[in-house]
Amino acid sequence: MELPWLGEHCSERTCKQLDFLPLKCDACGEVFCKDHIRYDDHKCSSAYKKNVQVPVCPLCNTPIPVQKGEIPDIVVGAHIDKDCKYNPAQQRQKIYTNKCVKPGCKRKEMVKVVCEQCGGSFCIKHRHPLDHDCKGSSQPISKA
Repeated sequence: MELPWLGEHCSERTCKQLDFLPLKCDACGEVFCKDHIRYDDHKCSSAYKKNVQVPVCPLCNTPIPVQKGEIPDIVVGAHIDKDCKYNPAQQRQKIYTNKCVKPGCKRKEMVKVVCEQCGGSFCIKHRHPLDHDCKGSSQPISKA
């Protein structure tokens, strides 16, 4: 061994390989070989400091800003406890809100069906002028 001062040993306890081009982890600051430099390869406990992903609230689908050094799970939990705009009642809102205006009919439609002649909102069954006794236009209505 001619140059024993060159290189460093990998900090991974199962490796300890002498590497002449060692790499320093930017999260924990330890030295690793090329096989253990990735955060997952050496199970880096400081990897969350370098994590640049933006977590999203699972309830309201809002991106939650996380500062460097904060643990995303804790920040999202705090958002859910304080600032979350999730409204479970909103999930169960009725979609059939357009009530038929024909007297005696109680049907509701998801999409508003408006008569072109009188402007009333009707269900599918009463959408045609002849079916709701339309009084909007004085033009003759054919029964075709």
